[in-house]
Amino acid sequence: MVVELSDKPAAWRRWLGIVLRASHLAAVVALGAALLGAPLARLPAAAIVLASGIALLAIETLDARMRFSELAGFVSLLKLAAVAWLALDADGSLPAFWIVVFVSALVSHAPRHVRHWRPRRTSS
Repeated sequence: MVVELSDKPAAWRRWLGIVLRASHLAAVVALGAALLGAPLARLPAAAIVLASGIALLAIETLDARMRFSELAGFVSLLKLAAVAWLALDADGSLPAFWIVVFVSALVSHAPRHVRHWRPRRTSS
């Protein structure tokens, strides 16, 4: 069975992405608050950040809006790894959290040619 993807995802997939992104942002805020000492559990917040991040990555990959060979895809994988590390290791997690937030904002708002940059392959 061949699945053909159009330029725009179906309306329900777009809304799923919007709901996932809103959940992801709320969980990032909760994780940051927990790391700053709010009475929230760090591990559940990090788990929601990871789960929603993986779901977003899957949707964007299926819709061909993200590729792991491009800067945005590679950075997304690094961010998920960093959040997993934040969930497991409390030492030094606050600076790492702010680095992840900064890199996320930088890459997601960068011009298209930067987000979709691919390293050149050299032929030997």
